[in-house]
Amino acid sequence: MQNKNLAWFLLILLSLIWGSSFILMKRGLDVFSSDEVAALRISIAFIFLAPLIFKYYKIDLKKYWFGLTLMGVCGNLIPAFLFTKAETEISSSLTGMLNALTPLFTIAIGFVWLKIKASKIQIIGILIGLIAAVCLMYFDSNNEQSKNALFGLLVVAATFSYATSVNGIRKYLYDLNSITATLWAFLIIGPIACIYLFGFSDFIVHFKSSTIALKSFGYVSILAIVGTALSVIFFNVLIKQAGAVFASTCTYLIPVVAIGWGIVDGETVNFAQIISILIIILSVYLLNRR
Repeated sequence: MQNKNLAWFLLILLSLIWGSSFILMKRGLDVFSSDEVAALRISIAFIFLAPLIFKYYKIDLKKYWFGLTLMGVCGNLIPAFLFTKAETEISSSLTGMLNALTPLFTIAIGFVWLKIKASKIQIIGILIGLIAAVCLMYFDSNNEQSKNALFGLLVVAATFSYATSVNGIRKYLYDLNSITATLWAFLIIGPIACIYLFGFSDFIVHFKSSTIALKSFGYVSILAIVGTALSVIFFNVLIKQAGAVFASTCTYLIPVVAIGWGIVDGETVNFAQIISILIIILSVYLLNRR
């Protein structure tokens, strides 16, 4: 009973953390550019995780380097930049809703790349989800439709990148502890993000010139430490406590949290979008039926 309560607590906690990440990106964009928010997020997570190297230093890099690079670049670096760029033109709630495409692409890429068998109902679920995603972008009332589609596609690309990372982990890192994998993935991409942040961006200028810079920095720090670093540990515990299928139900709750934060922040979510996200959630349900 205690394990069950812990599993439900972690599920709700992770849904709140990951569902809140989109509004935290938006608050970071109040001061910093999209690439600065992305690089700052990766840099802070890297610095936070780095001390773990003293415990998790033993690893066969010759065996795992490709999978770790794939996890770091496709699972963290690329999505961080795509998500923040998208949020310069579309709402955080729409970004959160489109993020629900991740499991759809995970199944599709697994089917093509890893030759994982997909049932007819899973293929139907993927097609339904993609159609619903197009509807999400088309019916968004916060921006012009042409601009919407362009920046919405950045989120779609980010979810595709996430899905590539998930399948890469399944193929190359299946026997590696998740904390070790996360640490070494950030050891690969962290220095790149730091070099870009301090050597090729105006982060320092923006930090010194804005009166709310410290507040925005705090929001991005929460995003990096809680939403990127600690959440991986929580997710690992959840999988051990309740299994991967139960853990995957976060996908159903994350868009709901993102929509809630968007409404609180004054964003508009119309009826057509609500229907579209419900259809995406239905498609995710169909994917998880097996």
